[in-house]
Amino acid sequence: AVPVSFADRGRPVPQGLIGAGVVVNDAQGRVLLGRSTHGVWELPGGKPDPGESFEQAAVRELGEETGLAASADDAHVLAVLMDTTHGVLRLTAAVRVTAHRGTPTVTEPHLVHRWEWHRPADLPALSGTLFTPSAHVLDTAYPGLLKDLPPVHRTPVR
Repeated sequence: AVPVSFADRGRPVPQGLIGAGVVVNDAQGRVLLGRSTHGVWELPGGKPDPGESFEQAAVRELGEETGLAASADDAHVLAVLMDTTHGVLRLTAAVRVTAHRGTPTVTEPHLVHRWEWHRPADLPALSGTLFTPSAHVLDTAYPGLLKDLPPVHRTPVR
């Protein structure tokens, strides 16, 4: 018998965005947010490289953006979130990193002006705008904390 083979149907048309948002806490339980050059607060995170898992992408992006070092073994996908922006499907993995080393530093000043630790309970009164995917990830990590969020489909990961 000939073993089964596999093929794609040609080059696909891009239909969406994919990324990971990273919830990382300090010893006091505060969550790290960056003030981006776009004028919004956002979690560390970004797009996976080809062949990377969400966990691997989360710790790589955390390191690249903040200088914090973490292991993919300490990164846990809480849920996969799906919404749309400008008519484009957006998938975001909500990833919690449970252990890290270092001090947050601005390593990409063209993307983020500063990193700050925030008490989760203070987030509903955060001064300024919160990036929608980051808000959805925070709502996954801290259910019910943020009110009146834009619609999102949430698929919890066990």
